[in-house]
Amino acid sequence: MTHHRHHLGERNLRIGVKIWLFFMLFVCVVFLLMWLFQIIFLEWFYESMKIRDTAKLAQQLVSDYGSEDFSDDAQEISLQNEMCIELLNSNGREVYYNCVYNGKCLLHGKESGTLFYLIDLQNSSTGTICRRVSNPTLQNEMLVYGCTMYSKDDGSVLGYLLLNSPLVPVESTVSILKRQTMMITIMLVFFGFLISFYAANHIATPITRITQSAKRLAHGDYAVKFEGGGYAEVDDLAETLTYAAHELSKTDQMQRDLIANVSHDLRTPLTMMKAYAEMIRDLSGNNPVKREQHLNIIIEETDRLTQIVNDMLDLSKLESGAQKLDYSTFDIAQCMAEIVHRYEGVSERMGYQIHLTLDEPCMVRCDESKIDRVIGNLINNAINYTSKEDKQVFVTQRNLPQCVRIEVRDTGDGIEEDKIKLIFDKYYRSENHKREVVGTGLGLSIVKEILKMHNYNYGVNSKLGEGSTFWFEIRDIVPPEKPEDEEIPDAEIRQL
Repeated sequence: MTHHRHHLGERNLRIGVKIWLFFMLFVCVVFLLMWLFQIIFLEWFYESMKIRDTAKLAQQLVSDYGSEDFSDDAQEISLQNEMCIELLNSNGREVYYNCVYNGKCLLHGKESGTLFYLIDLQNSSTGTICRRVSNPTLQNEMLVYGCTMYSKDDGSVLGYLLLNSPLVPVESTVSILKRQTMMITIMLVFFGFLISFYAANHIATPITRITQSAKRLAHGDYAVKFEGGGYAEVDDLAETLTYAAHELSKTDQMQRDLIANVSHDLRTPLTMMKAYAEMIRDLSGNNPVKREQHLNIIIEETDRLTQIVNDMLDLSKLESGAQKLDYSTFDIAQCMAEIVHRYEGVSERMGYQIHLTLDEPCMVRCDESKIDRVIGNLINNAINYTSKEDKQVFVTQRNLPQCVRIEVRDTGDGIEEDKIKLIFDKYYRSENHKREVVGTGLGLSIVKEILKMHNYNYGVNSKLGEGSTFWFEIRDIVPPEKPEDEEIPDAEIRQL
C-alpha cells in the first residue's frame, strides 16, 4: 500500500505545477497565433481583403451604371481608393475611364494590357477575372479586377468593367511587426511566468492547507478546523470537511458511549450468572428450592445477554440491507392486542399499567414480524422512561383517511427539544434515562431502520415534564370488503 501511494505521488504532478504548465501553454498558443496572423499570413490576408474590397466596389459601380450621377460616383470611388477605372461597352469600346496615375497604370499606360484583360474576361466562365500583375513603370505590384455587366431585363452583355488598384508592399510592415511581436513575446512570457506562478500558488496553497488538516483528521484529531480562502469552491470544501470532522467527533463519542453502555449491559448478566453459579456450587446445590431459584436467574440473565447480542446483529443487518421485508396482510388492531397481552406479566410484577386504545379493525399489508418488533420496542422504551410514581404507558391506534397511526405515550420527564432529533440515533441515550427494565439501548435505532425500510413516516412529540409520544403511520391499508348493511363496531378500549 505504501509503495502504491509512493508510485502515484511520482506519477501525478502537483496542482500548482499543472496550473503553471497550462498557463504557460496558453501563453505559447497566444504567441504562435500572433506570429501566424501578423507575420506569416499577413500578406495573404492583405491580398484577400484587397480583392474582396475591390469586388464590392465593382458591384457598386455596376449597380450605378446608367444613372445620372454615375460619373461623379465613379470619380469619387477612384480618388478615395486610389483606383483606375476602365468601362467598355459590349463591343469593347471605351465609354468611361478614370486614371489616378497619369497614364502609368496597367489600363491606361503605353503598355496597356486592356485588350488582354478584356479577352480573359470574355472567356471567363464566371464573368470575372482577378490578376496580380507587376507594373514596371511604377515598380510595384498591381491588382487588376474585371467583371461583365449584364442587362437586368434579358441578361444580355451591356459592357465590361476593369479596375486597377495598387498592392502596397508589406515587407517593411512585416519587418516592423516582427520586432514588435518579438518584444511582445518576451514580455508575454515574462509576465505569463509571474502571473501563472502567482495563480498556481494562490490556488494550491489553500488545498495544501486542507490536505495537511485532513492528515490530522485521519490521525484522530477531530478538533481540526479546515481553512479555505481564495475562492468559493475551496471555502465550500473547507466548510464541508469541518462539518464532517465535527460529525465524526460526535460519532466517535457516541461509539465510545455505546461500547461503555453495551459493555455494562454485557457485564451485568455475566456477573450475575457467575455469582449464582458459584452460589449453586457452594450453597444451594443440595437445596432444590434455592437451586431452582438460582437457575431461573441464570436463565433470565442468559436471555438478557442473548437479547443484547441479537439486537446488535439485527441492527447491523437492517443497516446493511441484508434483511428483506416479508409482506403479509393482517389486522393491525389484533396485532396490537396480542403485543400488549404479552406485557401482562410485566404489568403485574412491576406495577405498570399499559392502556390499549384500539380503533376499528383495519387490515394492512406490511411485514408483520417487523411491525410487531417496532411496537414492542416502543413499549419497552416507554416502560424504561415512564415516571416511577405514575407507571402508565398508553398505546393507541388511530385510523386516519390515508393511514393508520400508532402512538405509544409515556409519563416520564420528556426530552429536550434540541435532543429530539438525536433520539433515534443508534449511539444516543437520553440523559433522562431511568429504566427499570434493562434494554440494549438500540431499540429505537431498530425502529427507525424498520420504518425506513417500509418508507413510513415516524417521529416523537415531547414536552419536558409531560412525557413523550412516539408514533408512526402505516400507509399500506387494505380496503375492507363489508356488506353495505354491516354495522361498524364501537372502538375497543382495554386496560391491562
